[in-house]
Amino acid sequence: MDLSQRQTHIITLVQEMGHQSVERLADQFDVTAQTIRRDVNRLCDLGLVRRVHGGVELLPKRQNLDYSERQILNIQQKWRIAKAVAARVQDGTSIAFSIGTTPEVTMQALVNHNELRIFTNNLNVAMIASSNPSFDVTIVGGRIRHGDRDILGSQTEQFFDNYKFDIGIFGVGGVDDDGVLLDFDEEEVSAREAISRNCRQTYLTVDHTKFGRAAHVRGGTLTDVNVIFTDEALPGWAGAIVQNSQTEVIVCDTGDAGHDR
Repeated sequence: MDLSQRQTHIITLVQEMGHQSVERLADQFDVTAQTIRRDVNRLCDLGLVRRVHGGVELLPKRQNLDYSERQILNIQQKWRIAKAVAARVQDGTSIAFSIGTTPEVTMQALVNHNELRIFTNNLNVAMIASSNPSFDVTIVGGRIRHGDRDILGSQTEQFFDNYKFDIGIFGVGGVDDDGVLLDFDEEEVSAREAISRNCRQTYLTVDHTKFGRAAHVRGGTLTDVNVIFTDEALPGWAGAIVQNSQTEVIVCDTGDAGHDR
């Protein structure tokens, strides 16, 4: 989506803080109110926010945000996570990618590697990977979910069950306070679990907003994954859960490659 840096920042402010007035945004970005109104008109035309008297606010809540909204949300944090993952991946590695925006950004961070073998049900990941002629890209067949640009169902599980991957990379919809990994759809969980059971190493890419976020379908726990890549130190309850486990935590809050916590 072709948005300016300021427009992307406006989206993040509205998503994190709610209603924003035109005047407040103009002051924050040191531009005229007319410039902000043009930004707001652009974002409203794309269906990312809605205009209200004197400002802008979120669209009415749905079960989950549209994919286009999730692509923008916390994009800087996702890039820090993605670069940390890329620093751990060697050329020639076989990788299973799940659906979601953080895995998509991670694929972008990996695009300059050599001879990766990519297996995915995420069409955005497949298209990014196919831009590198040294990559071998394999995708599952089936019906596309138009909004999310992915493929789910029994054929996806069978697809991942046909292989043994070096690394599986996936995100989640949320993490409950007992460490359970959550998503919004049973087939999303089934695909993620199929990746997990067919990988030598599992990488969970999850920014800080997912900890404590509600979703209703459970599948696995924090301690089931080999490495957690996140942008901030884990909340106390999550840190306590993984403290005595074999799960490694990489906090990507400084630098490009993150550091152990």
